[in-house]
Amino acid sequence: MNVHATPNIKGYGISVEPLLGRIAIYRGDILLAESHNAKVMYETRLPPAIYVPREDLCVDLSPETELQTFCPFKGTATYHDISLPEERLTNSIWAYEDAIPESAAIQGHIGFMPNTATRIDLGDNQLRQPDDGNISGPLIDWLMRGASEIDSPDVFTEALAGKMLEHGIAIQRLSILVWSLHPLIAGKHYIWEKGASEISTHTPSYEIHDHPAFTNSPLRHVSNGLGGVRQRLTDDNPHNSFPIIEDLRAKGATDYVAMPLPFSDGRTNVLTLTCDHPDGFTTENLGLVFECSSVIARFYEVFMQRENAQVLLETYVGKRSGARVLGGEIRRGDGDDIDAAIMFCDLRNSTALEEQLGRDDYITVLNAFFETVSGIIHDHDGEVLKFIGDAVLAVFPAGDDAAKARSNAQRSAIEIVEKLAELRSDENEHHCDCSIGVAYGRVTYGNVGSRERLDFTVIGQAANIAARLGEYGKTVGHRIVVSQDIEPACNHAIPLGEIKLHNVSQPVRSFALKTAADALLDA
Repeated sequence: MNVHATPNIKGYGISVEPLLGRIAIYRGDILLAESHNAKVMYETRLPPAIYVPREDLCVDLSPETELQTFCPFKGTATYHDISLPEERLTNSIWAYEDAIPESAAIQGHIGFMPNTATRIDLGDNQLRQPDDGNISGPLIDWLMRGASEIDSPDVFTEALAGKMLEHGIAIQRLSILVWSLHPLIAGKHYIWEKGASEISTHTPSYEIHDHPAFTNSPLRHVSNGLGGVRQRLTDDNPHNSFPIIEDLRAKGATDYVAMPLPFSDGRTNVLTLTCDHPDGFTTENLGLVFECSSVIARFYEVFMQRENAQVLLETYVGKRSGARVLGGEIRRGDGDDIDAAIMFCDLRNSTALEEQLGRDDYITVLNAFFETVSGIIHDHDGEVLKFIGDAVLAVFPAGDDAAKARSNAQRSAIEIVEKLAELRSDENEHHCDCSIGVAYGRVTYGNVGSRERLDFTVIGQAANIAARLGEYGKTVGHRIVVSQDIEPACNHAIPLGEIKLHNVSQPVRSFALKTAADALLDA
């Protein structure tokens, strides 16, 4: 008969036990501490930690340093330096002055940072090796099997909360703060609350780092690598309380924890849990989440890596192009032949502006120009493919409606000129003016470049003609010049006849567009 051993399944645990007889702690030949009342803490996954009563320390401590770290099972740790005859050991000793109940036995004791002591004389004591065993149950089963089928962070957050409840963890609120790579958004903050119909998602800007609600919050402490935060909300005066703690207490919460979710690139994100059970979180349940935190972090890292890739691609190559790259069109030569209106919008007098304004102010003007032009193009279903020096290259794909693409391009051109005129103020003599060329035709929309460095762009005669028309407009005093392919979409077009353009073999029949702002800009 085959007999299978029953696996050793245990929860996360903390045990504090007394050490018998004399314990001495040395650094070299210097006695740091000598005690007959020392204790050892055994904590899941951690090496045994020796604690001695503060009065048994044999060296002088500095006042508390600025460093504080937080543990969800022990509380807030404060730190001290030690001054020895030939060296000063910075933040080498810690203490939990207000330990939470699970670790109350070490209150009034001090511990030594690794590498502070070179030798510990344990006398007749023998430290046992921790028997951590295995942790399993609904939460871990789901993380190992079902969680990988979820394709969005908000759905994952809701499912994570559900599995914690199923596992017996009495959560009232769960939140995940993950940092991102985005030019405008610092990160994503997902919040699940019991009874709410859906996940709440916030996208804070980079100003969050200076906002009081963040600077005086557990999120900042954990993000800065100071460990976890644990506060019993049933205490009248919790140690180092935060404003959000008081808000949660008012909603009936009894316990709060914030713990790090580390990403593989070193960034520290934050998971917070709020409990509504009268007795707060159990060590076993909270330890289970702590044990699973690295796995949970990897799921969010995958979500954010994909979001970051999409954001970066959209930021640098545009939304449509970015979607195509993410869709797998990443080889040189991948692309399609499409009909499209192409716009080339150039900042006028840029060289003179830079000399007149100086580099920093000129870049401010240039960014304002790009933002104005890009916004109008996007509003008319176009896409900015790239910024070329002080110019914008944009595409308006025709799809099944060529007339709409032509109309969107010419309307964008007119609105750009008029908006730039509107932004001109009497107090600021330095204003943006532009020259725009628009053409329509068949172009290749896809990847070109070397094997190591690709560019997603448009190649074709229409792109070349659009750029040349913009240059031509500068020489004849017209801000918008379009090819005859665009002219049918224009309400009032001024014929310019057949124009010979540089590097274009055949003359191009072209038209100028007037705007309501021309008189103002030319004044």
